Amino acid sequence: MPNSRPGPRRGGGRGGGASGREELVSRSLQSAEHCLGAQDFGTAYAHYLLVLSLAPELKEGVKETFQYTLFRWAEELDALNRTQDLLSCYEQAFELFPEDEVICNSMGEHLFRMGFRDEAAGYFHKAVKLNPDFTDAKENFYRVANWLVERWHFIMLNDTKRNTVYNAAIRKAVDLGAKSVLDIGTGTGILSMFAKNAGAHSVYACELSKTMYELACDVVAANKMEADIKLLHMKSLDIEIPKHIPERVSLVVTETVDAGLFGEGIVESLIHAWEHLLLPSKTIGGHDDCEKFGKVIPASAVMLGMAVECTEIRRHHRVRSKDLAGVCLPENVKFRSPSYTATETEETVEPYTTEKMSQVPGGYLALTEHFEILHINFNNLQELKSLATKPPCKLDIPVVNRGLLDAIVVWFVLHLDDEHSLSTSPSEETCWEQAVYPVLDLTDHRVKPGDRVMMEASCQDCYLRIQSFCVCRSETEMEMGRSPSAPEAELCSALANLQTHGPGIGEHTCMLESTEIALLNNTLYHEAFKRAMSRVFSSLSPEKPQESPAACVPEPFYVLDVSEGFSLLPLIAGSLGQVKSYSSVEKDQHRLTLDLISEANRFPKETLEFWLRHVEDESAVLQRPRSDKLWSIIILDVVEPSGLLQQEIMEKAAISRCLLQSGGKIFPQYVLMLGLLVESQTLLEESAVQGQDRTLGWSIAPFINQFRVPVHVFLDLSALPCVPLSEPVELLRLDLMTPYLNTSSREVKVPICKSGQLTAIPFWYHMYLDDEIKLDTSSEASHWKQAAAVLDHPIQVEMGDELVLSVQHHKSSVTISVKQ
Repeated sequence: MPNSRPGPRRGGGRGGGASGREELVSRSLQSAEHCLGAQDFGTAYAHYLLVLSLAPELKEGVKETFQYTLFRWAEELDALNRTQDLLSCYEQAFELFPEDEVICNSMGEHLFRMGFRDEAAGYFHKAVKLNPDFTDAKENFYRVANWLVERWHFIMLNDTKRNTVYNAAIRKAVDLGAKSVLDIGTGTGILSMFAKNAGAHSVYACELSKTMYELACDVVAANKMEADIKLLHMKSLDIEIPKHIPERVSLVVTETVDAGLFGEGIVESLIHAWEHLLLPSKTIGGHDDCEKFGKVIPASAVMLGMAVECTEIRRHHRVRSKDLAGVCLPENVKFRSPSYTATETEETVEPYTTEKMSQVPGGYLALTEHFEILHINFNNLQELKSLATKPPCKLDIPVVNRGLLDAIVVWFVLHLDDEHSLSTSPSEETCWEQAVYPVLDLTDHRVKPGDRVMMEASCQDCYLRIQSFCVCRSETEMEMGRSPSAPEAELCSALANLQTHGPGIGEHTCMLESTEIALLNNTLYHEAFKRAMSRVFSSLSPEKPQESPAACVPEPFYVLDVSEGFSLLPLIAGSLGQVKSYSSVEKDQHRLTLDLISEANRFPKETLEFWLRHVEDESAVLQRPRSDKLWSIIILDVVEPSGLLQQEIMEKAAISRCLLQSGGKIFPQYVLMLGLLVESQTLLEESAVQGQDRTLGWSIAPFINQFRVPVHVFLDLSALPCVPLSEPVELLRLDLMTPYLNTSSREVKVPICKSGQLTAIPFWYHMYLDDEIKLDTSSEASHWKQAAAVLDHPIQVEMGDELVLSVQHHKSSVTISVKQ
């Protein structure tokens, strides 16, 4: 807490009024300091407001203390869920300090935690503008920018084919008479500009995201079309005639389609558009009479699928090992990924994950030919309205290649009209990924030519759902999963050999994120921790005296695991003898799962405790197990699954060091950050719009590229299209046990081994549990992804040159730049 304050300035005023004011200011300052000492931040804040309203000349002198008081009071209000009072406090603060970057950043942090991402980004952005060197604000803005302007916006705008085909289809519709256009989900406004440039008289565009709406306004103005395109900050479902647009339009254009086609609500928005915003649909003489009748671009879509074997998908959705470092996973505990949950419940969540199958690590093997799943006509209102109520479609697909049935990969062909189309097939160079439906619950996932894969496809809540998987073996044995419906008549003969695999008696299902399932499949990770913990316990064990009293019971070792998400490490620690493990898992189903695994392994009940039940709040998780005991081992989660360092990890390490018994350890003890210079056009295109050519001459890049972030996350280096220009080098060392070895900045010389254009610096970590046992976050078995610093402008390098990198470490943020 700041401990200095100026006294009120004397002189200037005359009379009792001035003297009384000075006395009130002085007393209020004294009261504020007294309240701060008593940690009564609310009253202290009120006193400071009074002081600064009476004596604004004191602003600079008390600003630091005022900020501290505001932030502590805001934390209390936040904890009490007094949201309106919290916002009011910041409004009062901004009246006094309207251009203060620290207050802007703090306001943004509160708004982001409340879920107001757009508003939070505005405050972070303002803080960075006020002080470009404000590291905390820059880190916050980069993190929130990924939420506000998702990376696919850049990839999509860099997709020249997509832009060209949409432009051609819109121009054709306008030439045929569509003179009034509504662009639903306009994004940057590019489709609206296509329509106006093609000759449409009236163009309207709606966008729900505040950030994207404001971005579209800037783009449209920069391209001198602000008078020609009416932008609406709202959902299309809320548009009313004539309140928002004067009349029904003759053309709706949209690209509100995700990898699974329906995930962005295109069906619901088009049903509403046909009923309330579009002219009626009709075809005259084989041509769309768009002047009198309405139409939609895209006109229709065909969804296609293919069964595949893919190791990467399998390790993120099926737990394969039944024994992890000596801890057995019982048969009655089933681990499920979110995509499985979505198919088994009525929740409106995506029942699929997404992958760029052409770049998936390890590749994939097609087990079937591609097959059609459904066809949807966006220009037929009745077909749109009946989509969600159609009975499931049964699919029976012959197997053409031997392998393991891991997933159904789905893509679509988007027919913009009868002439122009776009395919999102894995074999196409496209901005879209593919939808992935993992296949679970088969006892045997092996298939071979002659077998048939059977499934059901439906469109509940307007998501394509694929479920009730079963395999009809060539020997007429059928294996089914997920309680399928009765098979077709010609398969009745197989019922005698039917093996159903529904939920067993006493079976417990534990829902995990796909990265958590990949962690359970990472046997090297668990074995490494077991060896490292065993070494610590051995070093802490007292040497046994030659004659020890029979009644002497050794004190247990205390282990605290504060890993993010589900972790088996406390049970692995508990398997090593006299150990009392504390887990910080939060979810009740995860706690129940760990209890069931502990019981199945016959661990004593006192082996495992759930630590958050013993502390007042999550922020107090790093405490002593008992008043007279310290931790033997504290396990910290240092790296996020995305490839970035966990936020506040060094602060947690500092607290942890104070809570260790003599000889105790933090895991990992230190971390090396390694990097590599590469040339990668893919990373450039995923990070920023590359000029105006790809957007057909429209100026969009300068505006959307404001939301580019210098670090690209969730990378798979093994599958990243790139050319290495150097060998891996050590960029940074973070020592959690001996912090004096750490430096906040360093320069690294990197020899160039291949000429090319340096575009990015991918990085990853070696986490040392001790001097010999390490974990590599870039290994094939790793559940972590990698990240990369992407340069604003590529740099030409020549073999034999030496490049100097500047590496800055601030809190949990690492900045990598090339020193010119």
